[in-house]
Amino acid sequence: LEPHDALVFVEKLEAIFGEQDFCQRLLHEKSQQVSIVESKDKYHKDFERLNYEWLEKYFSVEPYDAEILGNPKKHIIDKGGFLFYALLGEEVVGTVALITRGEGIFELSKMAVTEKYRGFKIGYKLMLHCIEFARQYGTEVLFLDSNTKLKPAINLYRKVGFQEIAVPCDTPYERCNIRMEIRFK
Repeated sequence: LEPHDALVFVEKLEAIFGEQDFCQRLLHEKSQQVSIVESKDKYHKDFERLNYEWLEKYFSVEPYDAEILGNPKKHIIDKGGFLFYALLGEEVVGTVALITRGEGIFELSKMAVTEKYRGFKIGYKLMLHCIEFARQYGTEVLFLDSNTKLKPAINLYRKVGFQEIAVPCDTPYERCNIRMEIRFK
């Protein structure tokens, strides 16, 4: 490489990074490589692992969580629900479930992204995928239970169209202090 060529190369890099810092550019590149897939059984251990990782960091694993995570086929798939996974290459880096809660109603639940890839907009991609899937499936209501302690998550839910409603007394999660929904019909 000639000195002049190296200088031109550095100037091009500076122009690129002047528009967007290196970290933001890297995050964008990585997020473009993420694919969302549905699976009935292939990634169950990853579903469990990612959710335990998330729950143990922010809250605790409640009995209801352990039951669902221990057998998602029985508690989600066999009851008409769906499991989706975010893959970066062959690595499972995120997951989410749509749990059937009645005719035309899904609960968006068990969304988790591994710590290593937070900030790559993987949760956002999973969320958009679920909303579009639910819409095409003919769902009337898509809801989620969460906790206001999770400010970035709550902001994401609002950003994609979820609106806060009253928390029913029969929510299965002790940690739940906010319920949000999207009505399609």
